[in-house]
Formats: sequence, structure tokens, C-alpha cells
Amino acid sequence: MHAVRLHAFGPAENLTYEQVEDPSPGPGQVRIAVRAAGVHLLDTALRQGMRGGPAGEPSPLPTIPGREVAGVVESLGEGVARLWLGKRVVAHLGFVPGGYAELAVTEAERLHEIPERLDFAAAVAMIGTGRTAMGIVQFAELGPDSVVVVPAAAGGIGTLLVQYARNAGATVVGLAGGPEKTARVREAGADMAVDYTDRAWPAKVRAHLGGRPATVVFDGVGGDVAREAVALLGPGGRHLVFGWSGEGVLGGGPYLVDGVSEQVLGPVMLGRAGGPDPLRTLELRALAEAAHGRLVPAVQRFPLAEAATAHRALENRGTTGKVVLEP
Repeated sequence: MHAVRLHAFGPAENLTYEQVEDPSPGPGQVRIAVRAAGVHLLDTALRQGMRGGPAGEPSPLPTIPGREVAGVVESLGEGVARLWLGKRVVAHLGFVPGGYAELAVTEAERLHEIPERLDFAAAVAMIGTGRTAMGIVQFAELGPDSVVVVPAAAGGIGTLLVQYARNAGATVVGLAGGPEKTARVREAGADMAVDYTDRAWPAKVRAHLGGRPATVVFDGVGGDVAREAVALLGPGGRHLVFGWSGEGVLGGGPYLVDGVSEQVLGPVMLGRAGGPDPLRTLELRALAEAAHGRLVPAVQRFPLAEAATAHRALENRGTTGKVVLEP
């Protein structure tokens, strides 16, 4: 099979498209003919040697990156029910990478059958980005009186948060960089789409809202954009932090405001989701929202062989929606 491999930590150019041996499913596993592989900003940090995984160490090299795949089950390991053979499935691979490839192996217990109305790229967007969005909105309690500000609203998570807030009846202000991205934010349903490269954007938002303060800021950016967005909050407003890419590749830590900010990733999110497997709970919610058409993920596609190009574009904020590789 063909796969993208990383032999040395460093820049995107270190990702190489190669011919490698086909993986074989072990007991309880399946092999998936990959039709779409998700690319996450975290992948770019891991590529540079960021510590990750359950042991807190960099991935052993060489490695095939990627932890989100969708495709067709083509081979079964011992003990796996035959009903999975030939199914359209999507899975998050967890701490075991291997998604940037024509074939990927994972445990059968991680599989979800893809709802009929979703294509592979949309399904892979919802299994990772979608489940994160579902985890974030647990903390917002949105309704018709809510005024929501979404920095990075043209991104994969941002697009879903804009749609979710609009579905709840909230007034939504989406921030994005440049006219092309702000156009996409409007298409996603934002009441106001603002170019945050315009230094006067906070004043424009205040004028649009006519004195109404923001009640929620969904912040995956940090930095100056987050500081300006938090300043729009009224008394009792909530700054929900789920990332801080504006301070670098996932930054050195979130931008927090005492008494306002709340980190909603990790154990906090999982504790709110509940159930014996909180991540799976969020995955099921995300896929159900997409299957019913309430959430429509934005997707930007790249050929598998151009994984390095996809990484560079993501790092340089040159993408819209969820980045997906297609073999």
C-alpha cells in the first residue's frame, strides 16, 4: 500500500509518500480500505516532536501519522463478527496512529457504521472534530437570548459551533481572516461574519449588536483575537477555552481570564459527557447531528500524496473547514 511516513521530527517536508507493507488485523481488529483520513492541528505538533500518547513521549519513528479514518472494512481479525465485512465505517484510532495510508487497522470496538447520508470525508470530520464540538457545547446552555462569538469560525470546529448556536436560536458572530473565510462563515449561518485582520473589528461587532453584550465566547485561538473577544462579554458571560493556536502550534498554554474563562477539554469534557465510554458518547452525538442534517461539516480535501502541503496550509491558516486526505 501507499502511506505517508515520518522518519524524522521537523517541518512538513519530512512527511514522505511511500510504498510500505500492508498491515494485518490482529485478534479483535479490522483492516479498513481508507477513503478519507482526517488531519488535525495536533498532527502538526506531533510531527514536530511534541510529546503525545499515553506515555507522554514522542511517537516512535518511523511512523504513519493520522488518527481519524473512514472507509470500507475489507479484512477481519480473529473474533470479529462477519457482519462488519464490507461495511462503510469511521473510527478514531486513539493513541495509535496510522491513518495517512491506503489501509489502516483498528479495534472493531472503535467502529461506527457511517450513516447513509454522509460521505467518507464528512464522517471523518465528525468522528474527531465533531466529537470535540459536541463536547464543547455541553458547557454553553445556548438559547434565543444567547449572543455567541466564535473566533476561527471558518475552521472545522468553528463551522460546527456556528451551526449549533444558530440551531439553538442564538445570535452568532463569527470571526475569520480575510474575505474568502468570512464568506464561508456567513454561509454557515452566522448573523455577522467579521474579518479579524481589520483592527476595528471589535467596534464593528459592538455596533452590530447595538449594545448587547456577548454571553459566550467559544475560543480555540487564544492570543489577541481572544483578548478582544473576551472584552465583548457582559457580566456572567463565559469564555470557553478549547485551544490556543493563536499563540503558536497549540501554544504553551491557554489564555485565561480570572472568573470568566473555563477550559473544557480533557477530563472536564469527558466528565460532562458521562457514560461508560464518554468519547464514544460524543462520537455518537456528532454522527447523529450530521445524519439528521443539523450539522454539516465543512471539508477541505487534499490527495494523500500531498499530506505535506496539507500540513503547511493548516499551520499557515490557509485552510477552511476540516482538512481531509483522500487516497
